[in-house]
Amino acid sequence: MTMSSKNSVSVTRRAISASCVMACLAFAGCSNSAEEPGTGGTGGTGATGATGGTMGHAGMSGMTGGSGGAAGAVGVGGASQAGASAGGRANPTGGAPTAGNSSGGHAAMSSGGGGAAAGAGGRPASGGRGASGGTGALAGAAGNSGGSSRGGAGGGGGAGGASTAGRGGSGAAGAPAGGAGGQGPCDIYAAANTPCVAAHSTSRALYAAYTGPLYQVRRASDKTTKDIPATGGFADTSVQDAFCSGTTCTISILYDQTTNKNDLVKSPVAHWLTNGGTESSATKGKTTLSGHTVYGIYVTGYSDNVAYRNNATKGVAKGDAAEAMYMVADGKRFSDQCCFDYGNAETSGNDDGNATMEALYFGSDITWGGKGDGNGPWVAADLENGVFKSDKGGWQSQSIMVPSAKSIVATFATGMLKGPSGNHFTLKGGSAQSGTLTTMWDGVRPSGGYSPKKLQGAIILGTGGDGSNGGTGTFYEGAMTNGNPPDSVDDAIQANIVAAGYGH
Repeated sequence: MTMSSKNSVSVTRRAISASCVMACLAFAGCSNSAEEPGTGGTGGTGATGATGGTMGHAGMSGMTGGSGGAAGAVGVGGASQAGASAGGRANPTGGAPTAGNSSGGHAAMSSGGGGAAAGAGGRPASGGRGASGGTGALAGAAGNSGGSSRGGAGGGGGAGGASTAGRGGSGAAGAPAGGAGGQGPCDIYAAANTPCVAAHSTSRALYAAYTGPLYQVRRASDKTTKDIPATGGFADTSVQDAFCSGTTCTISILYDQTTNKNDLVKSPVAHWLTNGGTESSATKGKTTLSGHTVYGIYVTGYSDNVAYRNNATKGVAKGDAAEAMYMVADGKRFSDQCCFDYGNAETSGNDDGNATMEALYFGSDITWGGKGDGNGPWVAADLENGVFKSDKGGWQSQSIMVPSAKSIVATFATGMLKGPSGNHFTLKGGSAQSGTLTTMWDGVRPSGGYSPKKLQGAIILGTGGDGSNGGTGTFYEGAMTNGNPPDSVDDAIQANIVAAGYGH
């Protein structure tokens, strides 16, 4: 996006007892008859820390009950036995769930090692995040507790079987939190034949099988660098903290987790970045993710010139090719200036005209794309010479009102932009901690040369296509795809993000 002026930045800080068949809490729906299944109970809410999550036992009919469904996917973790005090019994060997269990969660895992199961919304004793239940006979066991003693992110609920046993707790079936043993966002995209062409995160692995580094830090004292690995699916920031002890560090490389190796480094010279971009502080974007300390890419408009870019990518959409992208950002750090972007941009670093970029923007700008509902922040599509919330916009478009563009009032925000081939684009957004995505726009592209697209395939983060440096925000994860996924995949991506546990 081009900037006509550099206005001052405006930032808004805004068992029955234990003698029941399995030792469990929150038992519900037990029947004395062996003739028909009981009504399934709802999983209890997990306690935090060493007490473990309460586990809802449901659908018992005498000793048999209805037939259990398939166990859900296993979440992040190794062979920890954490959680036995209140979270239910661990089954170190795994195996099929017993008959008659419903959505409260069962200790048996579909694969992998031990760890206590949690009920819908519960948490393993080690502090990990439990899975939400789905609908059906067994809404999926929660994930194993994490490596050593800290709980990893729990697996999501699996699809229920044919039993009439009870209904599970909240959450979408089959949406694991990602990391080892579960699914990451890019596994979900790949299953839909819209694979990731770029996957960036300072907080977690975006593929279940990814074991490489997430990012690299540079030490100020001697300019040496250190890769920060993903351990158990999450950034192992203890490596960073030890390396940077006694000095400061910046994030020098944000590694692409796909085989394309579309890594992001500080931006070279661009129109508004006459000296190129700078590297983000490695510690300012500090938060927690399912009990793990993580850091983000921290950008402050007009102040630090933090900008990342790759002008020589592989596999990224060009021309009018279809693509989609999402990002998770701090919902409280944003500005009304241009441009805190993540996505597809010009390889030249200049404004090469309408439709030469397609990037996801997060902020409260109204100058380039009109005003959405409320006071922002909003998600928008930076298509060059306009940060569009609809098919209207462009420079000095403050008078345009876009009621469908709802403000995202959340501690962490999910934004999503879908750009199929042809005259159409879609924007979605919502809280990265709970709920589903809201569709902000699903319609034609702006007039004036915005269809067909003329994409060049660079990737930007924290800046506009021409180096516009007024945007403020903190980036934690994002990915770009080859092809435009269906809405069901968008829903699964959001469920995965919510299950990951930002801020927990």
